[in-house]
Amino acid sequence: MLSGFQNASRIPELRRRLLFTLGMLAVYRLGVHVPTPGIDRQAMAAFFDQQKNTLFGFLNLFSGGALEQFSVFSLGIMPYISASIILQLLTVVFPYLERLSKEGEIGRRKITQYTRYGTVVLSIIQGIMISVGLEGTQISGGHSLVLTPGWGFRLMTVITLTSGTAFIMWLGEQITERGIGNGISLIIFAGIVARLPSAVTTTLQFMREGELGPLVALLILALSVLVVGAIIFVERGQRRIPVQYAKRVVGRKMYGGMTSHLPLKINTANVIPPIFASSILIFPATLAQFANHPWVQTASGALAPGTWLHDLVYIILIIFFAFFYTAVVFNPSDVAENMKKAGGYIPGIRPGQKTAEYIERVLSRITLSGAIYLCIVSLLPTILVRQFNVPFYFGGTALLIVVGVALDTVAQMETHLITRNYEGFMKRGRLRGRRG
Repeated sequence: MLSGFQNASRIPELRRRLLFTLGMLAVYRLGVHVPTPGIDRQAMAAFFDQQKNTLFGFLNLFSGGALEQFSVFSLGIMPYISASIILQLLTVVFPYLERLSKEGEIGRRKITQYTRYGTVVLSIIQGIMISVGLEGTQISGGHSLVLTPGWGFRLMTVITLTSGTAFIMWLGEQITERGIGNGISLIIFAGIVARLPSAVTTTLQFMREGELGPLVALLILALSVLVVGAIIFVERGQRRIPVQYAKRVVGRKMYGGMTSHLPLKINTANVIPPIFASSILIFPATLAQFANHPWVQTASGALAPGTWLHDLVYIILIIFFAFFYTAVVFNPSDVAENMKKAGGYIPGIRPGQKTAEYIERVLSRITLSGAIYLCIVSLLPTILVRQFNVPFYFGGTALLIVVGVALDTVAQMETHLITRNYEGFMKRGRLRGRRG
């Protein structure tokens, strides 16, 4: 592993890409601390101490703490992610988008353009909702979060937050094109990792005050290592279906006759199911902040983190979205049809519809395994907080993102090393990245 990083510094192009990526991430972290005009920052900090289990706390995690400070990057990259997911779902509904997705580079650019438009629209909508919500929110003591309420504040907030999200989107695209790749994922990665030192500091403070014992801290550390290892093992896991290609004669040459495989990831949906499930579950808690209706308060209390109903609904939603998103991004019928056109077949399975049914059956089994794995990792924070009073958000969605992005980044660097005849990071085999 260390020799791999030493080889990376010897390639001028890879070194430039790494430095460019670090520079863009530094710009992003600098923008997190640039405040939006018209906000009482001390009142905002006090407000967010009470918002850990609401939509604001969830968005604050993905913005790297920018929403807590209400900086120009408060919305983070979530509008872009939401727009991308919406476009992927609409691809199944609208034939025009489905045709674009199959037109190669030209279609991809067109879909990217639509995603940008959708990001701006979602940013404007979220900016209006947040500005209006902040104007009507007061902390204990009757202090308002907004210094000068009114349409002037709302317009300034919408323009500032939308511009900040558009700039983050541009940073991510620049990292993807001129950096090491996976720009959007690396921005989320940087935001989550940036909060790790404060979490460690809080843990040490709890140990000094006696609220967290040394043995419990060692147990948490050992469990962290085990969970990270389990995530790496599962994220790299594949079910390889053997594929045999028939021999074909073209002119005077014979092609085919080789054996390959169709790789099916155990966790095809990646981290999308926990993100969707968390967003839905924290919506009642967020709504309860602005609505005092009895049934809203009752629903918020029943679905509060730590209750059995919350955990049950969370598991059901993760399993549902795991199967739903896998069905959106992977079509067994298309795979079987393309395999048939290329002269390939699965040994013992008839080409065409039978092959599609076989692939779908195998995919359903491994998707269930991946969904169970996501449920275990995602519920780990609740167990730690409930049993050991862990003072920070350990595991779950954040840990899945951090480990997954780290695997992707190392795989990208290894590709650059191997194409230039350098030894990669792993001497006994290449590191397989996740499916983006």
